[in-house]
Amino acid sequence: MANLQVTVVSAVAEVWSGEATMVVARTTEGEIGILAGHEPTLGVLAAGEVRITTVDGQKVTASAEDGFLSVDNDQVTIVAGLAEITSA
Repeated sequence: MANLQVTVVSAVAEVWSGEATMVVARTTEGEIGILAGHEPTLGVLAAGEVRITTVDGQKVTASAEDGFLSVDNDQVTIVAGLAEITSA
């Protein structure tokens, strides 16, 4: 099974990077769930949580706002003006 390469960055630093099996984020269009093989997508983030399930089953949660989410070729990039890990 393929995995996702996920990067979460804020305006000042990289917040988290690694391999994951799933990412769930809130966009202005609603919540989106991303698995390997997801079609290319670009979304505007709404303030809320980004939930990442790592390949070893760990749950990572970050708060993010004022940014966007990009999905292409099993790479998920979340760029936010404000982002921080709230639980790992």
